[in-house]
Amino acid sequence: MPLPTVEHQTAAHPRYSILWLHGLGADGNDFAPIVPELVDPSWPPLRFVFPHAPVRPVTINNGMSMRAWYDIIGFDAHARQDEAGIRASIGEVQTLIAREHERGVPSERIFLAGFSQGGAIALSAGLRHAEKLAGIIALSTYLPIAATLAAERSAANAATPIFWGHGTADPVVLLQRGTDSRDTLQALGHAVDWHTYPMAHAVCAEEIGDLRHWLGQRLA
Repeated sequence: MPLPTVEHQTAAHPRYSILWLHGLGADGNDFAPIVPELVDPSWPPLRFVFPHAPVRPVTINNGMSMRAWYDIIGFDAHARQDEAGIRASIGEVQTLIAREHERGVPSERIFLAGFSQGGAIALSAGLRHAEKLAGIIALSTYLPIAATLAAERSAANAATPIFWGHGTADPVVLLQRGTDSRDTLQALGHAVDWHTYPMAHAVCAEEIGDLRHWLGQRLA
């Protein structure tokens, strides 16, 4: 069963889909309001799919249960990672991609997007996906289980474009963690379109404008 989702179609018979994964403790409604700000009326019909992550206890928040793509033991780059949880969420994304196929949108017209923890899963799932994707959008995030990526990444997505936006004053996912992740991907030959903004752990209007331009080039 696919995860529950919030969906928005810009017009009938979508030709492209954007799967957008929220951050820790939010839900699929979090980024739904971004659609009218982001979408250009000249674009082909799009389906936005905003899934709700499963509810699970999160160690860093005193074990409180909330929507999370995986457990976070610590924000430090060297903290132990919840690899089992990350891999389970990669599987959930594959299920959502398969459902878009069934609804008539092939892999090469699907974008994976995510903010923070959602961006970490968008990167992990997208780069391992067996079929070519249209692009990956990584916002205020980092690359988890990076050590296994070289062996597990898919040749189909070796050249898939990646848009990355990060706040220079982000206190949650430090800028250095973002740049380290970018450098890891570039060292593997991935094309990262890197943008920084004078903001904390957030999304800003300038970033949405840059993302609109980037998407427009790929939807033309």
